[in-house]
Amino acid sequence: MTQTEDRTAPDSTTVAEPAEQQSDLELVEAAIEALTGVLPVALSPTQGIAAARRLVGTVVRQPRALTRRGVDLTAQLARVAVGTSGIEPDRKDGRFKDPAWQENPVYKRLGQSYLAWNRAVLGVVDDLELDEKSKLRAQFLLRLLTEAVAPTNTLLGNPAALRRARETRGRSLVDGARHALHDIKANGGMPSMVDSRPFVIGETIAATPGKVVWSNEIAELIQYEPTTPQVHARPMLVLPPQINKYYVLDLAPGRSMVEHLVSHGHQVFMLSWANPTSADAAWDYDSYARTALEASDVVRDITGSPDMNMLGVCAGGITGAGLLGHLATAGDDRFASVTFLVTLIDFEVPSQVGTFISGPVVAAAGRKSRSDGVLSGRELARVFAWLRPNDLVWNYWVNNYLMGKNPPAFDVLAWNADAVDLPAGLHGDFMDMAQSNALTHPGELRVLGTAVDLGRVTADAYVVGAVTDHICPWRACYPTVDLLGGDVQFVLSSQGHIQALINPSGNPKGSYRTTDPVPEGAAAPSADEWLEQATEHQGSWWDHWVEWLEPRSGPKRKAKKTLGSTAHPATLDAPGSYVRGGHA
Repeated sequence: MTQTEDRTAPDSTTVAEPAEQQSDLELVEAAIEALTGVLPVALSPTQGIAAARRLVGTVVRQPRALTRRGVDLTAQLARVAVGTSGIEPDRKDGRFKDPAWQENPVYKRLGQSYLAWNRAVLGVVDDLELDEKSKLRAQFLLRLLTEAVAPTNTLLGNPAALRRARETRGRSLVDGARHALHDIKANGGMPSMVDSRPFVIGETIAATPGKVVWSNEIAELIQYEPTTPQVHARPMLVLPPQINKYYVLDLAPGRSMVEHLVSHGHQVFMLSWANPTSADAAWDYDSYARTALEASDVVRDITGSPDMNMLGVCAGGITGAGLLGHLATAGDDRFASVTFLVTLIDFEVPSQVGTFISGPVVAAAGRKSRSDGVLSGRELARVFAWLRPNDLVWNYWVNNYLMGKNPPAFDVLAWNADAVDLPAGLHGDFMDMAQSNALTHPGELRVLGTAVDLGRVTADAYVVGAVTDHICPWRACYPTVDLLGGDVQFVLSSQGHIQALINPSGNPKGSYRTTDPVPEGAAAPSADEWLEQATEHQGSWWDHWVEWLEPRSGPKRKAKKTLGSTAHPATLDAPGSYVRGGHA
């Protein structure tokens, strides 16, 4: 299995490198995290005005913060003017990597002045006595402003773009204008993040061999071909997030979780969700839970195993949690173990998405999706891009328009651009669950007519958080340890929301932390206590997970040569039709 080398992401000073040399950490950090969040809501205009008004009012009532930062800024700007300032950009800030920002006295002073002002503005919010949600909202609004006016976003303020224009005799500006016109026509005016042309579903991505063995209007079930002479008797059913196409888990050869599982003798079944239309607005949480339940019956028929393991990812994990609660109440133990990957179950822990949850916003967002029938994945991507404007907007603005370069060709970003919609019913249920934090309160959530208590779920669990995940913070994933009733192994992966998923075995730059599992019935330590006790390991948590699954996957038996069964024959080749936009 190949491992990509960490390199710098495309920015205002470098040419985008070939896909095989792109770095997950640099290219994907936060770019996919927001889109895969389970709460598709954002700061509304009303919220924005209210947040701004609250910020101004607080500054008036607490003038010392503004005065102190103003005095510090004045002193810093004086040092900048005489050339004695030591202010420098963050080492991860690619905007100021061009040598001119250090060697040219004009650009050096311009850059330092901007950085000093930026830090002073955001520092005022840090100094104010605001509640957590108000502070996060204020920081969000101010970052929109401060990142928009960065000098690197303009031609004259970007020495690398000016030099490239000279070197190409203006060709880069012509190409930049052409890219801008294309994005106005085809991308809603947003700069394109990726060149998707090299990535073909079923060939270069989503390429692990398998067959569709069952489908309904909501999902296709894919069974993957075994690659080992023997397979574990207990299969694995995977519930991917409904807000994305499943193949982030089967991204490309050498970077596929499915491929990794199959190579270790696991029988893998994957649900591939249909892309809903406005006619499917009624599909709700129960609809998806029922589909997963029906799929598990198919898995039992095909494999002959009475039980199986479950893997739930992000929003798919939330669906799986409710289904497990329903089955526990019914005394149905068809799932012998469950793995939750970057799954946000406790919404009380502060997070970027949680910042925008309020009764009026939830109601307004629900009315919008019900009116349209679906929440548009493309529109959602635009909304969430502005949650990280420097990474997701201005970075590509500079690369595509000022530098005149093509956006990078990278498989993860191509997957990210392959957006899907969310049915109004499921969208509304997710938002209601988040606002009420229903999964953490026994009996409050009803799934398929049954009151859910996650404490009655006694299957062994493996819970993965990601240390730099801003959408599903690991501290919000961690409470799952206490919510479930069985033995729980919590693992903290390095990197972020998507990098934790695409984490090939043998990754020399990856790491993860573990402690001993929390035994059934025992009280778990707090998240911070857990972190203090945890041991760091180099490599990928994939390898640790496979070891954990080994005793929970049953004995080995000879692999069947054919997929499916008499009742559920194999039909289409993987990845099936739904991932290509097909619909029942």
